[in-house]
Amino acid sequence: MFLGSYLNDNAHPPMSDPFPTIELLEAMHLFPCQYTFKVIGRPKDHFIGRVLAAVRLELEGDAEPEFSSRESSKGKHVAVTIEPMVTSASQVLDIYKRLHELEGVLMLM
Repeated sequence: MFLGSYLNDNAHPPMSDPFPTIELLEAMHLFPCQYTFKVIGRPKDHFIGRVLAAVRLELEGDAEPEFSSRESSKGKHVAVTIEPMVTSASQVLDIYKRLHELEGVLMLM
């Protein structure tokens, strides 16, 4: 099962393929469906807005995905949970790839 990937963190070496496979996604989900992404990063440079914008770029139309965010107790990190309606496993992977490219992302699940 896909547990996530640590990014930009020397304590955790990068995984060779940090994303779930299309086969796994199609076995676990009936598309179209609502899919949950969790992105953890540093709360600077409008991190939450950049995460939402990255997801919106992969969605059809003017879809506004449901989301929530929570800052760590010391304010060093923020977790953003986004739950867009996705149409296919390939769309899920496109969103993961776009989120992976964002500056400041520390973990992606």
